[in-house]
This record gives sequence, C-alpha cells and structure tokens, in this order.
Amino acid sequence: MTSKTSFTNRLALVTGASRGIGRAVALALARQGAHVIITARTVGALEELDDEIRTLGGKTTLLTLDLCDGAKIDQLGPTLYQRWGKLDILIGNAGILGPLSPLNHVTEDAWKTVLDINLTANWRLIRTLDPLLKHSDAGRAVFTTSSGAASAKRAYWGPYGVSKAGLETLVKTYALEVESTPVRANLIDPGAIQTEMRAKAFPGEDPKTLPTSEDVAPLFLELAAPECTLNGRVVNFREWQNPKLKPKPKRSPPSSTRKTDASSA
Repeated sequence: MTSKTSFTNRLALVTGASRGIGRAVALALARQGAHVIITARTVGALEELDDEIRTLGGKTTLLTLDLCDGAKIDQLGPTLYQRWGKLDILIGNAGILGPLSPLNHVTEDAWKTVLDINLTANWRLIRTLDPLLKHSDAGRAVFTTSSGAASAKRAYWGPYGVSKAGLETLVKTYALEVESTPVRANLIDPGAIQTEMRAKAFPGEDPKTLPTSEDVAPLFLELAAPECTLNGRVVNFREWQNPKLKPKPKRSPPSSTRKTDASSA
C-alpha cells in the first residue's frame, strides 16, 4: 500500500480498539478517511479514542461490545445493515492471553473465556457480518493471530495457542468460501509488539526493544485496502517489514529422482 491509498467512504469495524494494535489501526484508518466503528468492552477508553479521531477530522461510531456476549455479536449484522447497508472492513483484533499454566491446572471457566473471545467471537463476527462484507465492492476481513502460539512452540500456553490455531483455520476456511466473491480474508502475525498482553506474558522483557502498535498498523491497512488481492494468508509483520527475513520456499527434488510407490497411494 502506498501513502496515497485512501479509505474515504470506506466503513470499518475494529474490535479491541481501546488500546494497543486495535487503537493504532483505528487511528490509521481514520487518518486515511475511513468511518471507523470502534468497539471494546468499556466506554472510557473508546471515548478518548473518539475524541482523538474527531480532533483529526475523522469520523467514528462508538460501540461497547463484550465478545463473550454472543447474542449481542449476532445483532451487529442487522444493526449495521439498517444504518449503512454494508461493511467494507472488519478488523478482528480483540483477544486475551488467558492463563499460562499446565493444561491440567486450567479451569473450565478460564478455558471457555479464552476460546469464546479469541475464537468463537470471531466466528460469530464472520457469520453476522459476511452479508455486509459481500455488499461492499471489496470487503476485507483481517484478523490478528500468533503463529508461534498456534503452532504449539511453547509449553503452558494451551488455551491461547489452541484459540489461535483455531482462528487461523477458521479464517483460512472462510477465505476459501469467499474466493469467488469480492471479499478477501487474511491474518496478521505481529510477533513481539509493545502491548499490555506482551508485557503480561514476558514481564522481564524491555518493551523499548520492540516495535510499537503504530509500526504494525500500516500492514493492517495494506490488507484492508480494496486493491489487496491476498486471500487466506498469514502475513508475518517482520517478514513484511524486511522481506529478507522471509523463509525461502523449499525446492522440490527433480522429477527423475522421485519414486512412486503405488502401494502407498
């Protein structure tokens, strides 16, 4: 995405907009001309963000939304349709870390809360907002993941890791289902970023050594832009920022060296 990309007359909804990455993305979209529906559980931080966006000359709508309240999520689609008739951009960013402990120490309530917010809520958002995204000329859905957690690279991260693995499968499945429509769905893996969640997970880490939420926001805008053609992808922020870090694809062996075992087919 170039700096000239405009989101004028685009309608975006951002979950987890009260702080961190969600707040930075909402501000960036507003600066580029989008009308941003900002959502979070508490209204105080949303009001501060609303004031900041309006100071910039942007347009915003506040919506308090508890992602554990499935019925309220289900009402989003009909409510937004009555007012705007479409949705151009969905940023599914809200998430919680949950307990970092052995699986046999995780309570049922803690397990359910992490899965409800990180996974089930995003399924509900897709289900209720899919018709609105399809009413857009270029609907874009972008979700925040953690591929490290999703690929089970850390012990004691069970609920969070399971929720992110499920989220990646959910979004990739949705991407396949909408590939013949104007809608595109992708995920972003920000990696280590200066956020409250990161500080909770790694309390001894110096946050000044990490990129900020404002650093990663342009990647969200790139995937939210109408001209983005990616679909069903997990985009790593650091690889996007420095393409040299992107792993090289493995080469297939020459056809002459391949062996076919009919009994294993």
